[in-house]
Amino acid sequence: MSRIGLTPPDWLIRNLQPQQSPVNWAAVARASTAMTLPLAIGLSVDQPEYGALASMGALSGVIGDTADAYRMRILNIAVPQLFGAVGITLGSLVYGHGWTAVVAVTCVALVSGMISTIGAVASVSGLLLLLNSVVGAGLPMPGDWWLAPLLMTGGGLLVLLLALLAWPLRSGVPERTAVAATYRTVADLMAACGRAEYDEARRAVTQSLNQSYDLVLARRARHHGRSPELTRLLAQLNAITPVVEAAPAAHLSGEPLAPEIPETVRHLARAVETGYTGPIGLSLPVPLSETARAVDHALRHAAEVVAVPDVDPRGIDDRLGRPAALGVRAARAARNVALSAASWRYGLRLALCIGLAQALVSLVPVPRSYWVALTITFVLKPDFGSVFSRALLRALGTVAGLVVAAAVLSQVPRGGWDVLVMLLLAPLIPALTPRGYGYQTAAITPVILLLSDVLNHQGTALLMPRLLDSLMGCGIALVAGYLLWPESWHTRVGDRLADAVADTARYVESAFGTAPDPAARARMRRRLYRDLSVIRTEFQRALTEPPPTGRRAAAWWPLVVAVERIVDATTAARVRVRHGAPAPSTAEVQQVALQLRELAEGLREAEVLYAVRTDLTGPAGSVLEPLRQEVAAARAVAQPV
Repeated sequence: MSRIGLTPPDWLIRNLQPQQSPVNWAAVARASTAMTLPLAIGLSVDQPEYGALASMGALSGVIGDTADAYRMRILNIAVPQLFGAVGITLGSLVYGHGWTAVVAVTCVALVSGMISTIGAVASVSGLLLLLNSVVGAGLPMPGDWWLAPLLMTGGGLLVLLLALLAWPLRSGVPERTAVAATYRTVADLMAACGRAEYDEARRAVTQSLNQSYDLVLARRARHHGRSPELTRLLAQLNAITPVVEAAPAAHLSGEPLAPEIPETVRHLARAVETGYTGPIGLSLPVPLSETARAVDHALRHAAEVVAVPDVDPRGIDDRLGRPAALGVRAARAARNVALSAASWRYGLRLALCIGLAQALVSLVPVPRSYWVALTITFVLKPDFGSVFSRALLRALGTVAGLVVAAAVLSQVPRGGWDVLVMLLLAPLIPALTPRGYGYQTAAITPVILLLSDVLNHQGTALLMPRLLDSLMGCGIALVAGYLLWPESWHTRVGDRLADAVADTARYVESAFGTAPDPAARARMRRRLYRDLSVIRTEFQRALTEPPPTGRRAAAWWPLVVAVERIVDATTAARVRVRHGAPAPSTAEVQQVALQLRELAEGLREAEVLYAVRTDLTGPAGSVLEPLRQEVAAARAVAQPV
């Protein structure tokens, strides 16, 4: 008798698998303090509803409290709070006005969706703008019209105040720690050369470099290059780049590097982290090949830069390009949003779903109607992950959170005990958020229900409406925001991958051409790796969706890996030429670039991958031979589906 297979599908397992991430204990402490203190003060002055509103504002600040650098904390927390204040004000003004409220919230949803496409801070700002508009339009606010925005903004700014307490003592420490962490990931990369762990280590280096450059350049844009510390950190980041470039050549040689090499990089990481500027003794093996000479030269250069106490800012180039002034970036972002088809498309999707939800709850009596739109707002965030996955995880997380909320609302007396419960529940939000959206929802749900009970004293009667409203919101988001907008896999990711392949062709030509600006070549390589990292993230999100999207993503996945290896092989060949290997002919370079461009065009025209005839030959022993092999593998990697 055969057993019936009960193994869940891969896409479901990927959705439910928690992400591994260390707990940010400082953020945990801030969440506990910022969300409990307003509630305690409100209860002590016999105004619990005021304390609950301030705690809700603090919840928004806790969700945005994700940055390491202090200046980025200001942007991540303060800017969204201002949008949230606008949202709660607009919502309160249309509360109880029937279809006027429906139209107003729908228009806010359109604006929220469009500005969410600008970037991470704008996305959270758009989220709070819409969330608070929905709350204000669906729930009567206590006191004068200005009191609720003031209380909620004050709660969020309390989180910011706690996050900035150590700034005078630790200014610059997060940036220095990030650069040192990048050096350590490079050490792991050098240790992985010639081993199966190399690809994973290289992706970790790309992510770490992106984070470090973002932190350092964000602060340097404000200081306009005048800060010696930031200039030195940028020089140290630039100095580790040649080591990263030498790693592919070392890996392609097939032999592990001597253990002294990764240990030297770790030694440099310790010097960066402590700010040490004295002489750095190096114990490196004698280089006997072009690759070994490249590694040796890169390490010695990095050691020289790390040991230099003062760096001339005029000699430092920004490998990613220094950000423009804030006003320039804001004007550019506004223009892009107004003219971008993608921003309009997302704004209309969000507006359609919110409009349907608001119209539905206006026609059908729903006890806590604003929860339907709140659910849609959270779920329909493509920049936060797959819409389908978020709907699934939202439903599961809500069920788990309701179990905790049922115990709290049924067993804990109102009053001072609410403060103790909040003290225990609030820290779970920053602790579980990095694990995944479902875990975040499970942590937030009992907190929201506890605060809602403080406002309206409905107890366990809140549980079933919360579940039904969440399921209704998930259903509307899936149908009106997902199924009715059939963006094919080719449209969403295939074109981006094709663009990356075309950029790789330009990088190949630049690497062996006569580019007058080496810094421009370095920026091209860094942007290419960054784009590939974003594409990899998009594919990983698609793998969490059910067929056919997940199946298509799995079919295209090997090509993503192949393109990453092409970039590595190009960098390795460039490093070898720079350290003594014969340069390839122009004809060789053009042949490889042509093959890549043909591959890019094929990706733009194809809905599914298909086998491509590959005819790449060249001089025996050429430095481009490994690159030709990778290009051939990329063109033949997929079978007809």
